[in-house]
Amino acid sequence: MIRNMKYMITGANGQLGQELHELLEDRGLDFVAYDSKTLDITNRQLVFEAIEAQKPDVVLDAAAYTKVDAAEDEGKQINWQVNRDGSKNLAQAAKAFASKLVYISTDYVFDGTSSDEYSENDPTNPKNEYGKAKLAGEKAILDAAVDAYIIRTSWVFGKYGNNFVYTMQKLAKTHPKLTVVNDQVGRPTWTKTLAEFILYLIDHQAAYGTYNLSNRGTASWYDFAKEILNNYSLEIKAVNSDQFPQKAYRPRHSVLSLKKSQQTGFIIPTWQEALKMSGMIDK
Repeated sequence: MIRNMKYMITGANGQLGQELHELLEDRGLDFVAYDSKTLDITNRQLVFEAIEAQKPDVVLDAAAYTKVDAAEDEGKQINWQVNRDGSKNLAQAAKAFASKLVYISTDYVFDGTSSDEYSENDPTNPKNEYGKAKLAGEKAILDAAVDAYIIRTSWVFGKYGNNFVYTMQKLAKTHPKLTVVNDQVGRPTWTKTLAEFILYLIDHQAAYGTYNLSNRGTASWYDFAKEILNNYSLEIKAVNSDQFPQKAYRPRHSVLSLKKSQQTGFIIPTWQEALKMSGMIDK
């Protein structure tokens, strides 16, 4: 393991940012962490100044605008500013000061119309503004020609921040019956698995490029909810997406292939194992 590297986290107050902070701290690694208040990644000058001052070996870009429905209208501008322009600023600054970059992307770069798993090389076709902006961020990184890992992930959950696990648990406390969509299928991803994979790629000097990372196994949101609420006494009913209209298009089948990531030697737990290990639910 490479021990003498310096890391720089952006988006340090987010779900993944806090997980990375904890993991780096636990491993005794040298790092500096910025949240959106201490470093606005949409400000090109500030980004260049921060990376020049800190001289990180690796920039971990966990900063993102993730309000998928808001990104369709009132949040559209900031969605593009953060997910495309901010990513471009970080990529160009990392290139200028010889830092490596890790960028977190999304399954939403695909349209979800295929019944097969999506590999890293499959054609992209984002159908919502969030997916389009994240894909534009990927392209900005490739254009910058920086040494980078682009990691596409999906259905992220963890002990920090808001996510589906906490939402289901809160609803279960106040509702005797819940309805959850059963026609959207994907792979849940524990933030710790994702954070550990990021450091694994760096430690093992894996080839730069695009990787998919989620936990193993597939689920519908209904399946995921059933597992989360396994020890709750309530009824959970499966329904179709058309009973829950949302502003942003959601892919119906966004299962990311894990073959490339597994070929690195990284051991990926199932999403059920990850959920139990997270400590977020009763075992």
